[in-house]
Amino acid sequence: MNDLMNRLKRAVQVNAKTYTMIIALLLIWFLFGVLTGGIFFSPRNLSNLFRQMTIISFLATGMVLVIVLGNIDLSVGSVTGFISAVTAFLQARVLANILPSLFPSLPQGTIGILSTAIAIAVALLVGIVIGLFQGSLIAYGGIPAFIVTLGGMLIFRGGVLGVTEGKTIVPVEDSLVYIAQGYLSPVVGLVLAAVVVVLIFLSTLTSRRKKVEYGFEVPPLWKDLAKAGFFSFLVILYVVLMNMYRGVQLPVLLLAVVALIISYVANNTRFGRYVYAVGGNREATRLSGINIRKTVFQVHVLMGLLAGVAGVVLTGYVAAGTVNGGINYELDTIASCVIGGTSLMGGEGTIFGALVGSLIMASIVNGMSVMNMPIFWQYVTRGLVLIIAVYLDVASKRRRE
Repeated sequence: MNDLMNRLKRAVQVNAKTYTMIIALLLIWFLFGVLTGGIFFSPRNLSNLFRQMTIISFLATGMVLVIVLGNIDLSVGSVTGFISAVTAFLQARVLANILPSLFPSLPQGTIGILSTAIAIAVALLVGIVIGLFQGSLIAYGGIPAFIVTLGGMLIFRGGVLGVTEGKTIVPVEDSLVYIAQGYLSPVVGLVLAAVVVVLIFLSTLTSRRKKVEYGFEVPPLWKDLAKAGFFSFLVILYVVLMNMYRGVQLPVLLLAVVALIISYVANNTRFGRYVYAVGGNREATRLSGINIRKTVFQVHVLMGLLAGVAGVVLTGYVAAGTVNGGINYELDTIASCVIGGTSLMGGEGTIFGALVGSLIMASIVNGMSVMNMPIFWQYVTRGLVLIIAVYLDVASKRRRE
């Protein structure tokens, strides 16, 4: 009986966090909608808003797992900027000269696509190598993650300056720009929405069937169908709104795929369970025989890979490699996770929550920009939101204790 009550309490707490985030997001949107005379809700602005959140969201999907472990990564902004600079340098200064001479018979467009494919592969490889380097120091070197990643923040910020030589690197290939600035056609967007809706209902029914097979308690069928219907409605609404401007953004689609993969890994694999176990109670995890060092190492490698993805998207987003690329991204990423319900004390956090937190942060910046408010107010507001989120997390933890 006590065990049942504890599980119910945890479920209520998780649902309360989720509902609180969504309500906060809706209130922020309503406020900016009123203050901007409806401009905030225009299809064009909403399209820009979702595009603006993508880079931080890529980083947040990995940062959730880092924080759940009880660690922190202060280097993700500098690593993203460094990989962006390397990607632009590779395309503009290296591949632009080498590929035409190696393949003189290929059309320019094909060479551009080949250049983009090589640049993306190198960017992801660089991200993995950085993750291997930092992860090994943290997991096997015994150096606190705060120190390693703080050092990494400085090292790779210096790397950005070294690669760019203090100048913007241009041009990059159109195919790379398309990854961050491209749109799906309205028809493709609607077909994709239909596929997603079918998958939502299939996933709901499959999950329900498995719970019944294993003897778990399931809610009434109408509740599961209503929940699936609600999310399906949101998907269709999003696609319809985006089609009113230029269509579904390619980087948002890429983000959805990455987020689904990371969410599946976190919730349905042994690795994901180990991550939450380490963050929840490290000593108990060690005594149970789980290799904590290996888990910590793998999480930081994954974080490096996602920084590589973010670096590629950043390069396409600005169509260049810039000196200031990635500055303050680590702060926005951590803030997105915390606002989304990830506990800085470890053991708690969801990918969905991080995405909502990222959308909240992006909404604040976007809304204040539409209102033409001074930039310093954006920093002040984001800082206050972060402090409030951390305070609520700490207060919630104290109440449970």
